[in-house]
Amino acid sequence: MVTTEHPPSRLRAWMLEGLADMGKGGHQVAQTAPEPPHHAHQGQRWWRVMCLTGVDYFSTLGYQPGIAALAAGLLSPVATIVLVVITLAGALPVYRRVAEESPHGEGSIAMLERLLSFWKGKLFVLTLLGFAATDFLITITLSAADASTHLVENPHLTSVLHDKQMLITLILVALLGAVFLKGFLEAIGVAVYLVAVYLGLNVVVVIVGLWHVVTHGHVVTDWSSALTTEHGNVFAMIGVSLLVFPKLALGLSGFETGVAVMPHVEGDPDDTRDNPRGRIRDTKKLLTTAALIMSVFLIATSFITTVLIPEDEFKAGGQANGRALAYLAHEYLGNGFGTVYDLSTIAILWFAGASAMAGLLNLMPRYLPRYGMAPHWARAVRPMVIVFTLIAFLVTWIFDANVDAQGGAYATGVLVLMSSAAIAVTIAARRARQRNWTVVFGIVSAVLLYVTVVNVIERPDGVKIGACFIAGIILVSLLSRLARAFELRVTSVQLDPMAERFIRDMASRKIRFVANEPDRRDKAEYREKIEQIRNDNDIPGEDFVFVEVTVLDASEFETGLTVRGEVLHGRYRVLTLESSSIPNALAALMLTVRDSTGRIPHIYFEWTEGNPFANFLRFFLFGQGEVAPVTREVLREAEPDRTRRPRVHTG
Repeated sequence: MVTTEHPPSRLRAWMLEGLADMGKGGHQVAQTAPEPPHHAHQGQRWWRVMCLTGVDYFSTLGYQPGIAALAAGLLSPVATIVLVVITLAGALPVYRRVAEESPHGEGSIAMLERLLSFWKGKLFVLTLLGFAATDFLITITLSAADASTHLVENPHLTSVLHDKQMLITLILVALLGAVFLKGFLEAIGVAVYLVAVYLGLNVVVVIVGLWHVVTHGHVVTDWSSALTTEHGNVFAMIGVSLLVFPKLALGLSGFETGVAVMPHVEGDPDDTRDNPRGRIRDTKKLLTTAALIMSVFLIATSFITTVLIPEDEFKAGGQANGRALAYLAHEYLGNGFGTVYDLSTIAILWFAGASAMAGLLNLMPRYLPRYGMAPHWARAVRPMVIVFTLIAFLVTWIFDANVDAQGGAYATGVLVLMSSAAIAVTIAARRARQRNWTVVFGIVSAVLLYVTVVNVIERPDGVKIGACFIAGIILVSLLSRLARAFELRVTSVQLDPMAERFIRDMASRKIRFVANEPDRRDKAEYREKIEQIRNDNDIPGEDFVFVEVTVLDASEFETGLTVRGEVLHGRYRVLTLESSSIPNALAALMLTVRDSTGRIPHIYFEWTEGNPFANFLRFFLFGQGEVAPVTREVLREAEPDRTRRPRVHTG
């Protein structure tokens, strides 16, 4: 189908660069060949992509030791060991399995989507996307806020910047958006250098911290004595650690990002889209290596910060609040090294938002446009970057750029997604009849669900923020679906040989179709339908082809169309179609017939009985209802030239 369009402005062309446009006037519904096989994936080596996820995961060292100290006090190192055990024995196996089951970056959401159909599946996915948006967007705002904290608390700058944290945070978020507006291909290279420098500086701080612990043996003795006095025995310590674990859940934040950026992993030359074995293998290496590195740093940093930093310094207003390792860097290595450490921390915390933004840009366009629940431009990167940046501004303003205030929402998003991932892989293992893995993943699911519930009870602000994101996504999605209801939503039309034969036969005369809702499909049904159409429209003859559409899943938005022809009862030619919407399928068929024959087809309907508004709701929700006028409206939007528009007759 060809329509006349004005060339887009330079700004519009730049904004929509790379858009797989399925919007108005841009649909091609002629016969198309199957998609060619997916050849070798062009991407980056797994360790380089690990650095992209690492700017999110490893950067939590900037605030995790301080959060652990506030949550667990003297018990912080023990609670961190519990966190590491759950990470390596629970979260890591779960996400290695997610990488197997969903190797294209959709993560556990895609796995759960396959379990549910119709609108309940869409609403469930929208709910999970709300928590994913909470996770990724709070990653952007929290990391920027903590970066500004490190800048403001630097001894050389605190007198100048002490009341500028909000402004600095907004500037950092804006700069992140600017990076993505320009392009993100070079960002992985930047991430490699940032991670290498940041981890190298942390190694220095940890070694110096451990040296001070060894040379001042009394600090360990004092700590262990106080710990024993406060908690009694090891079992009591572990029990309390499990209770405070939900507050330490930020230390698990890198796994969801790890699978979200999975499409950037290079893989093997013989990888295919259906079987990217190399990408899966290397993503498992990525997840495992990142988890092991982070586990070592978490244990070491929680220990040295707990025994070397006075307890009051961790509290609000203290010099170690939100920047425990930076405090040690200044205290034991001088303000020169401390300033270099601050700059490195600021850079990686700011860039931590990059992996979160990459996750958002990979995740949201995979679902919302496909559901018809976002404008067609939502497939383009730059408009979505602007949307996410503006939302990040709003979140920063609401939380007053406070790191501690955002911790609950961040942990809630992380834990909900991890719980859903654990449940998804448990179901996958059960379906694969892997009994042992089913038990293991089931236990992990129970632990993560417990942690999630406790976190929600203790910090309900997190689920409130998540609920706001969910409500916003659902509202915008339904309004977008309503606004796009009359789009031509068929991506391709395939005709089988019999259907092609029917159309070639009619091409030499007037092409007439009759829309029929299949019932008994006996001879009487078709004979009575022809009589009704002839009487209602006052036309002679029986040169008609029946068209019957069966609605499969009306909640789907864009679908391909396969048209099959058959002759029933020795005389009635029938085209059968399966689609998510009757009017859209009929409109797509009419346009395909017009384009292939060069003649204008006619289609005949009977009026639908009942209230027009109720029938429209039936169309919106179930793909059927007010068929005749909606088919005509879909054709009107798809073909603005009235002389080339297929004719719709209703009697």
